Amino acid sequence: MASVSLESVSKNYGTHTVIQGVDLQINDGEFVVFVGPSGCGKSTLLRIVAGLVAASKGVVTIGGEDVTDVPASKRGVAFVFQSYALYPHMSVARNIGFALETLGVAKDAINQKVSAVARMLKVDHLMERRPRELSGGQRQRVAIGRALVRQPEIFLFDEPLSNLDSDLRMEMRMEIAKLHDDLKTTMIYVTHDQSEAMTLADRIVVLNHGRIEQVGTPQQLYHTPDNRFVAGFIGSPRMNFLAVSAQTGANAGAIVGPGNLSLSLVAQNPSGPIAEIGVRPEALRLVAEADGRLACTLERVEDLGHEHFGYCRITDETVWVVRLPTAPSPDKIGTRVGLDFADSAIFAFAAAGKRVLLSSASAGIGQGREP
Repeated sequence: MASVSLESVSKNYGTHTVIQGVDLQINDGEFVVFVGPSGCGKSTLLRIVAGLVAASKGVVTIGGEDVTDVPASKRGVAFVFQSYALYPHMSVARNIGFALETLGVAKDAINQKVSAVARMLKVDHLMERRPRELSGGQRQRVAIGRALVRQPEIFLFDEPLSNLDSDLRMEMRMEIAKLHDDLKTTMIYVTHDQSEAMTLADRIVVLNHGRIEQVGTPQQLYHTPDNRFVAGFIGSPRMNFLAVSAQTGANAGAIVGPGNLSLSLVAQNPSGPIAEIGVRPEALRLVAEADGRLACTLERVEDLGHEHFGYCRITDETVWVVRLPTAPSPDKIGTRVGLDFADSAIFAFAAAGKRVLLSSASAGIGQGREP
């Protein structure tokens, strides 16, 4: 078993707390992605699992065994770094097999394992080259091969694709996903790119300021975020947000805001008045100003070929993005337009950022609702 358990894990550097009491269970064979903005603690948490950084408090368990004080070399994990960390004076073959050399594995056995891994990663034709003679994608394959040849219980990836261009990132995402499908080995992957997280993960761990905001499948995080942070971080383009006011008294349930917004929403879990709403770009339709629920000015349209994004200014500080199937006529740019959306597309948040669940009686069951 190569399950991983973190119990009340914290990490302090002097008076600065980087990881704040994290509890997490990762199942055997699962692909879990740590995602969050720079400085959220995701790489530190990965290094605590690896044993490269010692936890200040808490317990780390791998395969049911407490490894909190066990050195990295004894944990049965393999680490793939962002910087590749290849030996520049060694050939591809020696880079892949060097860990086995240090363990005293017989030369014939090393050659067999290195050849098998190289064929799997499609670098078998590069065995005599040095790292400086390889492309970025080839170097990353060699780095993965060096980890793979050890047959570890757990693979740990620390932003392994961030140095690659967009085409190579897509190619390597497919390779890593296929590797997991073939090996069924537990993998923990760190990235700041939520698109990588959504396409690779069985489950995503969203981190912010050293705390876990939410753990769930990509679909769970996208459709049922726990709070405003997760709602805004997961999705590209990000969710649109608008500050609103909840009416009281006889008008309880009424929500008003800029752009002539007027809604009638009923909360299932009223933990405070609704202070903000959110709608994803694909849930919006561009209509005539009089037909929309929000009035705004269409300032810009981006043409990506297969789709278009319109940028609509509601206030001086607030611009919403709408995904458009076709580009509007050029004479629409700079004019007043309307944005229309279904009640079921609305996400609501209290002042502290917690998501407010909306009643189906007010707006129907949909992606902004709990069934």
